Amino acid sequence: MVCRVIRIYGIVQGVGFRPFVSRLADRYGISGSVCNKGSYVEIFAKASESALDKFVLAIEAEAPARSAIVKVKVMDSPVDISIDSGFKIALSKHEEGQIFVSPDIATCPDCVKELFDENDRRYLHPFINCTQCGPRLTILDSMPYDRVKTSMAGFPMCEACSDEYSDINSRRYHAQPVCCNDCGPELYTLVGRADGSATQYAGAGSGRRDSGYSTAISDEIPDTGRHEGAYGAAALLETRTVIRNGGIAAIKGIGGFHLCCDAGSEAAVQRLRQLKARPMKPFAVMMRDLEVVGRECRLEPEMEPLLTGPQKPIILIPRRHDSADSAEPDSNIKGELKTNIQVGHNSRIAASVTPDNPNLGVMLPYTPVHMLLFDYPDDEPISDVLVMTSGNPSGAPICMNDEEALKYLSPMCDIILSNSRDIRIRADDTVMAFYRSKPYMIRRSRGYSPLPIVAKRENSHAVLGIGGELKNVFCLGDKGLFYPSPYIGDMADMRSVRALEAATTRMERLLEIHPDIIVGDMHPGYNTSEMARVIAEREGVPVMEVQHHHAHMVSCMAENEYEGTALGVTFDGTGYGPDGTIWGGEFLLGDESGYERVGSIAPFIHAGGDIASKEGWRIAYSMISTALGREAANRIGETLGLGDEKGRQSIDFMLGNNINTVKSTSAGRLFDAVSAVLGIKSASTFEGEASMALQFAAERAEAQGISLAPYEGRLMNIDEEQFELCTDTLLMELAARSLADQDADQLAYFFHKALADMIVIACCYQRTRCGVNVVALSGGVFQNLLLLKLVDRGLENEGFKVLKHSVVPTNDGGIALGQAAVGIAALDNEEQ
Repeated sequence: MVCRVIRIYGIVQGVGFRPFVSRLADRYGISGSVCNKGSYVEIFAKASESALDKFVLAIEAEAPARSAIVKVKVMDSPVDISIDSGFKIALSKHEEGQIFVSPDIATCPDCVKELFDENDRRYLHPFINCTQCGPRLTILDSMPYDRVKTSMAGFPMCEACSDEYSDINSRRYHAQPVCCNDCGPELYTLVGRADGSATQYAGAGSGRRDSGYSTAISDEIPDTGRHEGAYGAAALLETRTVIRNGGIAAIKGIGGFHLCCDAGSEAAVQRLRQLKARPMKPFAVMMRDLEVVGRECRLEPEMEPLLTGPQKPIILIPRRHDSADSAEPDSNIKGELKTNIQVGHNSRIAASVTPDNPNLGVMLPYTPVHMLLFDYPDDEPISDVLVMTSGNPSGAPICMNDEEALKYLSPMCDIILSNSRDIRIRADDTVMAFYRSKPYMIRRSRGYSPLPIVAKRENSHAVLGIGGELKNVFCLGDKGLFYPSPYIGDMADMRSVRALEAATTRMERLLEIHPDIIVGDMHPGYNTSEMARVIAEREGVPVMEVQHHHAHMVSCMAENEYEGTALGVTFDGTGYGPDGTIWGGEFLLGDESGYERVGSIAPFIHAGGDIASKEGWRIAYSMISTALGREAANRIGETLGLGDEKGRQSIDFMLGNNINTVKSTSAGRLFDAVSAVLGIKSASTFEGEASMALQFAAERAEAQGISLAPYEGRLMNIDEEQFELCTDTLLMELAARSLADQDADQLAYFFHKALADMIVIACCYQRTRCGVNVVALSGGVFQNLLLLKLVDRGLENEGFKVLKHSVVPTNDGGIALGQAAVGIAALDNEEQ
């Protein structure tokens, strides 16, 4: 007989986990106990080694449907366990400093069944929930997680709900948000002012709506108090009517508002694009059920459990492609979008939902309100595909209350469907792709945050990593657990900065973490850098600055629980270098305690400031002019369509006089430049647009068959201090081939393969110098799954151990984890 201590981290509270463990213990003849300890469940178990091994495997394989196991730790028990004691469920114990706050959980199948059961007392109740589902983080004021410390405190339970809440055999035993139609929150509508007008629907506030709607012009913005709109079922039915008739609705969800319209209506989608000032960036689509997903997309088996599970993220799934395009643009729409993407003949999704993009961002309904939008008994049918995009102005955080919705969303919509349950912290939708049949996170938020990332070793320090300037997520770390926050947004907008400050304060209180150090980026001009200093001064702790790409590298290492030296290949758009230049295509050798820059892509001159970051043709022309001189570059630029003559002359002036120029090794800008040179996309309306178009072109070539021989030019240059990839000569090769009218898609693949080969040979060279055989791939450029695949396979073929992201974003949404890990290492080193 052996004794073990087993710790299970993740969503293991409020999901029936302890009774589940007890039943398994009976099955395998285990003696001991199970106890909630705050951030984990702790099991003391005694049995034969074989029985314990089966027990641990069964815990992971058969865990309750609404649980999510992050990590299992098995250790020898410091105390013996009596066989005669049997197996017991112990009372919960809270250990100071280790707190677990559950993410919000999508509506469970049992609640869905009750929602549409006309004999159930919660029939059509838009806030139905139980211990296995419903809001958690976004309604929580403070720990412990009790109703009085949530935004449900203002809704006293009726007698029937109270009985269920107190019944240990009930599915709603201690379900803090439990409520029903008699005692729960209430839906209501607010008016929208899309196109500059206040929209008032016929019969507002008087019950069931007419099928049409009219607008009345008004200069007044409605206040945030009670209003003349509809309530309850009438509010929901009115919103369905608006969407059905081609209107736009702002809908309050678990962590904020969505903007919603019929994804099958070209007119509605185009109107939403115009009102939201979002000309090309893809919209996410909420689909009624898996059958609809199968009609529209090529769903892989490994995606289905997540798509239908407790998290229900947005998953990027390839669209079905047939010979016909069913989503014909409305000829009456001004400035209609043209697309090269052919969709399946059974598709009902408008072409402008994801213009020139072979993938759809898909999610299934995850709240009762979403489900009732799609299906409401005795009401007219509605589209089975709805655009559900974040309800926010460009660059600002998602709106979370009526005041924000009225101020920022009412000009973009015709109706606002809100409710009286307050949101305490914003939580936008999680977005992920899949790579090698595993999730590959793009935005980690609802359903995942603040699930902790478990460090390999526990420590005695607390830290706050403030996160990046773009795609901001902060991270709190304490006692071996790192808690990434929900997604905040881009920090160029002061509304996002205020949201960051409020969220850090709330999360520190919820998790009972008091940081010993605040870690930020070393860029002196970032709002996050200033916020780190403000928080540090307020809390009386020091500030530490971490280089952007070092944070990327360590984030990947921390996620993979790797301790030791690694070669970090960190490719992204921009990061402030200690030498004052722009970094972004970097090879860093080191660990969480420090790094050495051992290589990069070939430096180029970034001329034109921020506008050049959006217009890749400027970077391309700068590189060509630097290599060949302005006269030859102007001829090539004119032929390749790199801007106009006046624009090219301005770049030459800046280059010649060293005005508004900076040395850069940005891999993101290199991709933009190549996209422009190949005539694929010369400018971007959203971050990464030109680079994405380049990737999609390369993937088309890969699917059709590669016709070009591999790149035969020089791959890297080496000096005594560091190496450089020959990306400058590669761009010139691509320009020459483009001038010779070689196929753009084939050249796009040619570039990806050549760059991947350069990265692999550089890693091989560095291994000969230092003996390090572990490579960590991080940075936003590795959202490009084609480049990731080519580099990953190339390195594996050379015998490297390759660390990649999965549940932490490879983009700037993941660097807070790296900042926090570097901060912890610094505090540990100070003690030694």
